[in-house]
Amino acid sequence: MFHIGDKVFYPMHGSGVIRTIEEKEIEGKKQFYYVVNIIHRNMQVMVPVDMTERLRMRHIVEPEKLDHLLTTFYEGETESVLNESQRHRKNMEKIKSGDIYEGAQVIRDLVRINQKKKLGMLEKNMLENARQILISEVELVKGISQEQASNLLNEVLKVE
Repeated sequence: MFHIGDKVFYPMHGSGVIRTIEEKEIEGKKQFYYVVNIIHRNMQVMVPVDMTERLRMRHIVEPEKLDHLLTTFYEGETESVLNESQRHRKNMEKIKSGDIYEGAQVIRDLVRINQKKKLGMLEKNMLENARQILISEVELVKGISQEQASNLLNEVLKVE
């Protein structure tokens, strides 16, 4: 159960803050919804209270877990036997999982591939989306601005 003011992560959208809990009637059925302000997209998402587990909404990670992720970012191997279509499908699953480590793997692997060959538009967009999702969580966990969170991630990625 989440509460008003909780900082949460919603897969495919990123991190946000629960602003209110509202009861809505849709198609004759009353249901409670969390109203979440997604910080990096400047949008509100309404998440049914009884669907949060299935939708993999979670509290943002603890600062120690984020620090561990950032210091071990490049550990692990990138699967090189996948074609672009298979890789895209697998990366989407990782992003949808809501797991911060799996989301970081998507960024790590696409950055590695981009260093060897230019990414196609689909993967380029996926990389940018995954980056923005991670930046939104860094922002809330560390209590820093979006620009500072982006700069921190760029340092980890060794990007200018």
